Amino acid sequence: MKTFLKLLSLGLILGLVTEQKLLAQDTLPAQLAQHQLDAYNQRDLEEFLEPFADSVKLYDFPNILIYKGKEKMRKDFRRLFSETPNLHCTLMNRVVFGQTVIDQEYVSLGKEIPPIEVMAIYRIAGNKIIEVYFIKKEDAEEMDE
Repeated sequence: MKTFLKLLSLGLILGLVTEQKLLAQDTLPAQLAQHQLDAYNQRDLEEFLEPFADSVKLYDFPNILIYKGKEKMRKDFRRLFSETPNLHCTLMNRVVFGQTVIDQEYVSLGKEIPPIEVMAIYRIAGNKIIEVYFIKKEDAEEMDE
């Protein structure tokens, strides 16, 4: 009977953890991250930009500012979307922690180019993505050395 109760308790705990993980994917931060990812893969520029704040900042991790502002993003991603017809991002893993979303992604630029493994960290405030930090796998490996 004790074994049965332990197994039942373990099953309930695992069920709650799974339910919490599923619920986390339905939070606004996860929805914003997913919205921009879906639009990125469709190369729909305006839908892609919609979840971002006008003053969004993009960084190479940990603190190298790539650029600031949705208008700069619009210019750069318009060019990327038009010049990279096989562009695709595959989500490998997502962690939602409060108002922060961390995505592990594989970005494909073309058939002859191997995919790039990237971690993207999205910070949310005021129902918009306000900051994005990128860590490329090779950069992370350099940090380990």
